[in-house]
Amino acid sequence: MSKKRIYQVDEKVPSALFLPLSLQHTFAMFGASVLVPIIFGIDPGIVLLMNGIGTLLFILITKGKAPAYLGSSFAFLGPAGIIINEMGGFEYAQGGFIVVGLLGCLLAFIIYKFGVGWIDIVLPPAAMGAVVALIGFELTGLTVAGGATGANIMVENATSQDFIVFIVTLGVAVIGSVAFRGFFSTVPILIAIVAGYTLSVFFGMVDFAPVAAAKMFSVPHFQAPKFDINAIIIMLPVLLVITSEHISHQVVTSNIIGRDLLKDPGLHRSILADDLSTALSGFIGGVPTTTYGENIGVMAVTGVYSVYVIAGAAVLSIIMAFIGPLAALIRTIPGNVIGGVTFLLYGMIGASGIRLLVDKRINYSKAKNLILTSVVFTTGLSGVAIKLGQVQFRGMVLASVVAIVLSLIFYVMEQAGLMVDDQPDLLTSEEHL
Repeated sequence: MSKKRIYQVDEKVPSALFLPLSLQHTFAMFGASVLVPIIFGIDPGIVLLMNGIGTLLFILITKGKAPAYLGSSFAFLGPAGIIINEMGGFEYAQGGFIVVGLLGCLLAFIIYKFGVGWIDIVLPPAAMGAVVALIGFELTGLTVAGGATGANIMVENATSQDFIVFIVTLGVAVIGSVAFRGFFSTVPILIAIVAGYTLSVFFGMVDFAPVAAAKMFSVPHFQAPKFDINAIIIMLPVLLVITSEHISHQVVTSNIIGRDLLKDPGLHRSILADDLSTALSGFIGGVPTTTYGENIGVMAVTGVYSVYVIAGAAVLSIIMAFIGPLAALIRTIPGNVIGGVTFLLYGMIGASGIRLLVDKRINYSKAKNLILTSVVFTTGLSGVAIKLGQVQFRGMVLASVVAIVLSLIFYVMEQAGLMVDDQPDLLTSEEHL
């Protein structure tokens, strides 16, 4: 059997392969990436534009040494949803995106100077995993609550057709995630959306009038941000979550390509690029960006790590942003389809937090770890809310604040010798097994 041809980060692929390989990356990110603007009710075109620009910026800042595609981040869904619902506009969420992005750029400098060890003090794994899990679990109710982004399941006027579309979409996403092979294994969400959409057309749930009326060339909708201290405070806890997520992605990519990206080009460069892209996206009306696991999966499957291919995918995304009928078509996706996909995706986000607890080998025989995870989960899921001035903290946002405060208290107590439990925070490989 012939060995798979590996194209390293700095290699160019044959011209005949360039377009199809770039298209693979474009389609791999497409399904999940366009979900975020649909959920927020904004123009998908602006998101495709900033995904492409952000990716090219990432390649530039990392000196072409770190292959990564930047797609729409799901980590901001919880706090952004709170801001949009309470303040009545996506513009206020944009302001929060910008501040978090700029603080992330500052964080890149701090990491360059002092490393990342302090992150485990401010938000140790026992708390981080629970916070990440809450990002997903907190949103699950919206997936069956009807509207533009939820299936008409838990509503009074639900029909059997609503249920069928929801189940088929969810079923294709679930079965595809475990059964699809090769490239198809990287795009089960996109395939599920196509399947659910096709069934929706059959049931007469789709109105194609906006698609027919759309101009072939259309400039994405730009809008200015609005800044509000309440929105910014609600958004801030996400910063440490996305930093941890970024580090994990860089470690996984390093293992795939056989190069240590944390050292060269350096973690500070990749975090700077990621967060600068988020800030720029917020300035013009887009959503936060992040390195995408789907595209990491494409690299693992194909053995093609070339940044030239990823840059090609970025250019394709920018071109797609200006195709009017495409943006209009995305907006016609029914809530039953979106609900079916997000029902799985939000659960997977929650499960990824639990996986973090497992992968980090948290020692729950140590009372500190058990208390941290328990209090964070209870705070986030109990419905408790605290209002400080005009700012109301609840759900994942309140849980993040509680996690940071409690973690710092425990750290001070440990340094002062006040903790009676001297067991290690993490288990060894043998103890874990």
